[in-house]
Amino acid sequence: MFLPASPPSSPEPTSTLTPTPTPTAASTGLPSLDQVNTQMSQICQGDSFLCGPLADWFDNATWAPLVASAITIALILVFGFVIRKVVNRLITRVVNGAATGGPLSNRFRRGGATEGIDALLRERRKQRAETMGSVLRHIATIVIIGTTLLTVLDRLTIPIAPLLTSVGILGVAIGFGAQELVKDFIAGMFMLLEDQYGVGDVIDTGAATGTVEAVTLRVTRLRDSDGRVWYIRNGTITRVGNESQGWSRAYMDVPVAYSSDITMVKLVLEQVAEEIWADVEFRETMIVEHPEVVGVEKLSDSTVVFRLSAKTLPARQAQVARELRLRVKTALDSASIPMVPSA
Repeated sequence: MFLPASPPSSPEPTSTLTPTPTPTAASTGLPSLDQVNTQMSQICQGDSFLCGPLADWFDNATWAPLVASAITIALILVFGFVIRKVVNRLITRVVNGAATGGPLSNRFRRGGATEGIDALLRERRKQRAETMGSVLRHIATIVIIGTTLLTVLDRLTIPIAPLLTSVGILGVAIGFGAQELVKDFIAGMFMLLEDQYGVGDVIDTGAATGTVEAVTLRVTRLRDSDGRVWYIRNGTITRVGNESQGWSRAYMDVPVAYSSDITMVKLVLEQVAEEIWADVEFRETMIVEHPEVVGVEKLSDSTVVFRLSAKTLPARQAQVARELRLRVKTALDSASIPMVPSA
């Protein structure tokens, strides 16, 4: 009698432990310390100016390239900051020389108010030079410090090509997003370079008219006659009328009757011009040249209009014009010459 054969027993499963992979430099994407050490050693050996001689000075020990690279990086940082300091001091010296230059040539040498014009021009030149100096110092700082940091990153074997690419893309994006801001800065730069106006000038920008209180690379701040403050972006200013640059002119039209003695009227007006020119207060602080009677400005069947003109310091024409009106009225009344409405 045969017994059925028992099925073969299955082998007991053996547990196999799969080792957990340890993160390596290839899996993390970061170079290992040995790789960094090797790359820095190669860079140091390739530098025959500073790092290589320093490593040789340490008898080419295993740690010599790292120490030499650290000293080189420290010297690069120090050199960068020293260059920045020297360049900024050089810019400051040039700016001070431009702001306090020699005496200005002036075509108005007939009157005592020439010194006032020279003082205004020097102040304008000083403001413009200081603003441009500030801009140049900022640009120099950005360029020098940026170059220094990129050089240090390259010494640390950090790839700077992706960084430069990212900065370039970011710059393009910012340029497209801030076109108006860039336009304002460029317009402000040219306004300062061309000396279109400065602090204290009375200007007409179309949108507003008033006295300039501040000029920056982005905005111009005006205060009008009502005391209202206007902030105008430089990129939106398409034309500027400056009433305070160089010199100004005050004039007065004097209408008299057609039957008046023209010779007498002219003599009276010339006397007024001589009196205001003899006034020390006006000659030395407001009026540039001797006022003159231009002559007959208009002529009709009922009136004769004479014009009295005076060249003044910038922004002083209104004050001189008011004084002229007062003196002309008094002189005509004393001479019994009536003024009539002009046609």
